[in-house]
Amino acid sequence: MWNNNSLAGQRVLVTAGASGIGLEIVRRFSAAGARVFVCDVQPASLEQLARELPDVGRCIADVSKEEDVARLFDAVDRELGGLDVLVNNAGVAGPTGGVETLSLADWEHTLAVNVTGQFLCVRLAVPRLRKGRNPSIVNLSSAAGHLGMPGRSPYSASKWAVVGFTKTLALELGKDGIRVNAILPGAVDGPRIRAVISAKAEALGKPLEEVARDYTAQSALGRMVTATDIANMVLFASSDLAASVTGQELVVDGHTQALS
Repeated sequence: MWNNNSLAGQRVLVTAGASGIGLEIVRRFSAAGARVFVCDVQPASLEQLARELPDVGRCIADVSKEEDVARLFDAVDRELGGLDVLVNNAGVAGPTGGVETLSLADWEHTLAVNVTGQFLCVRLAVPRLRKGRNPSIVNLSSAAGHLGMPGRSPYSASKWAVVGFTKTLALELGKDGIRVNAILPGAVDGPRIRAVISAKAEALGKPLEEVARDYTAQSALGRMVTATDIANMVLFASSDLAASVTGQELVVDGHTQALS
């Protein structure tokens, strides 16, 4: 149970917050008393979010598109009246396959969402965060952001870029009191990782069950992490419990030393 009260009243933007890890992050912030605004590209997911958490503000936005991000922050200003926490959660898994099999379009799309999307949001968030209370940015990276990941080169490259972006922002924005950290999840149990496992099994010509076992076995704990595990770390990084934590790779992967 979250007992820290430093998030009560905090104004929080979570990108891609209507499903998966993002939705669990939104639930945890809301339960902690924060005022939350969400963007997503899936109208059906936003409608379901509205039914579950009617007090959470929401809009359609593709973070890889500059005009969408501009409209998103206009909505944040109207709904929240400022910003204290930005959670850059939006991301795509990208294609699976050897580098010689990948298309330029797939490569560019992966980097556009996973890296450029974070840049576009941070660029508009910073002037608002400078006026915020205990301001912070949390960027979602991946265990693939500090380890190589065979067959997933666009994804891994994008997540390494997030770590570099995070560390640089921490140095740039520290003078403003804005903390910036990256969360590096391992394999997170859920539909997205199941789709990745299925695509990898097909690409390698291996049985699905064998590839699934590899993903579980790569963690010292012998299991995947959960969306709640990731949300808990996001809340910690955003709270005053982490008042001196910035520029860090906060790894939540059950101690994974190599990716399959």
